[in-house]
Amino acid sequence: MIASLRGTLLSTTPLHAVIEVAGVGYEVNMPVTTAEKLPAAGQPAFLHTTVVYREDSQAIYGFASAAERDFFRLLIEKVSGVGPKVSLALMSRLSLPSLQSAIAAGDADLLSKCPGIGSKTAERIILDLKDKMGVVSHIVPAGAAGPGYTGTAAPTALADALAALLALGYRPPEADKAVRKAQAALGADATTEALIKKALS
Repeated sequence: MIASLRGTLLSTTPLHAVIEVAGVGYEVNMPVTTAEKLPAAGQPAFLHTTVVYREDSQAIYGFASAAERDFFRLLIEKVSGVGPKVSLALMSRLSLPSLQSAIAAGDADLLSKCPGIGSKTAERIILDLKDKMGVVSHIVPAGAAGPGYTGTAAPTALADALAALLALGYRPPEADKAVRKAQAALGADATTEALIKKALS
């Protein structure tokens, strides 16, 4: 199992990167939320990784944090019908704190706004992972989701703030980013109303 890669970033796209380690270039699949945190080509890079083996292929998936990698593993191992492609699409649209909050709050509507996630799949994700969100959230290191996030924010505050922005016409990635910035500025204990007001300011 390749648990991590540290080397030189040779190239990157929103969903892929090539990292050279000891003369070997590793192609790594990743969500957009990880790709946007990578340095410029030619710079040192580090990713937490997992390898998915299939009968006719194998692929490496990389993430900015161990918590994101562990969440990806939960999706593909615990949720029937959800594979790596759908998991990457889900994690590309919403950050880990937002996904955890949506699942903990049972917000199937938010999850179903992501590509490849219908209402039934969203409900299955919630059913299969809701009781595991406490296990995942406590290992998100402080600051991993932006300054101020500690993994202890009330799930409903994040989920409700996201839902409010979506109702106002924001696209999921835009709403997620705005709420993350608001929480980074206000702290983990911010209320739904404060998050919405800050996100819209």
